[in-house]
Amino acid sequence: MSFSDLIDAVRDNPLSVVIPGEWGQGRACFGGLMAALQFEAMRAKVPADRPVRSLAITFVGPAAPGVPISFEVEVLREGKAVSQVLGRAMQDGQVMTVIQGSFGAPRASVISVQAEPAPSLKPMEDCQELPFIPGITPEYLRFMSMRWGLGGLPFSNTPSREIGGYVRFRDAKQELLTEAHLLAMVDTWPPALLPHLSKPAPGSSLTWTIEFVQPLPKMDTLDWCLYRAVIEHARDGYGHTAASLWTPSGELVAISRQTVTVFA
Repeated sequence: MSFSDLIDAVRDNPLSVVIPGEWGQGRACFGGLMAALQFEAMRAKVPADRPVRSLAITFVGPAAPGVPISFEVEVLREGKAVSQVLGRAMQDGQVMTVIQGSFGAPRASVISVQAEPAPSLKPMEDCQELPFIPGITPEYLRFMSMRWGLGGLPFSNTPSREIGGYVRFRDAKQELLTEAHLLAMVDTWPPALLPHLSKPAPGSSLTWTIEFVQPLPKMDTLDWCLYRAVIEHARDGYGHTAASLWTPSGELVAISRQTVTVFA
């Protein structure tokens, strides 16, 4: 099933969605997809004129591929301009993922501050592609494409604070890029701590906060977006990273923070 197929599935019946093994990430479903599907279930409960402003995501447990998942939604409050929404992904009676989302309509304001420019990276064509290798790389990379332009590859013993490059969907049909797509694109990148290791070890997101710059510019699934993540601190098996995603023309679209765990 493609990303679009799964988005259609959660729209049709959010209380029973089966994610196939091809979207796996180790023993769990790909976290970016879990967040995207829960977001879509939440989006359906909010007025269309209130775009998502921020999502606070906690990965409580690993959701298993091939087992039905229920994407439940509770509207906590609906004010004059802002809706506060809680989403829970449930599997076998257990909470797998929790998302608290803030959706807000635009309002008049005298404040306008432009975002800092995108980083200067070498052209996408000159960047190394991280290939999908069955049995070695995460399964979900068959659907996602990355070109490495900053920092070292995972497990390359490269003590850089930064990783980044370019990201898009692999072999996807051309369609308008939404916040659900952006969630998958941002989480496609591995934890920025992994290049510091000299051999493979497990690592995953514990919590994730992502903010969207609205209105989203018009992009499609074939566009290469720019990504950069910076390690702000790491110790005791936990790392704290900040990241951003930009359009191909350098327009900021998402701001991300993660607490990641690494078992090494």
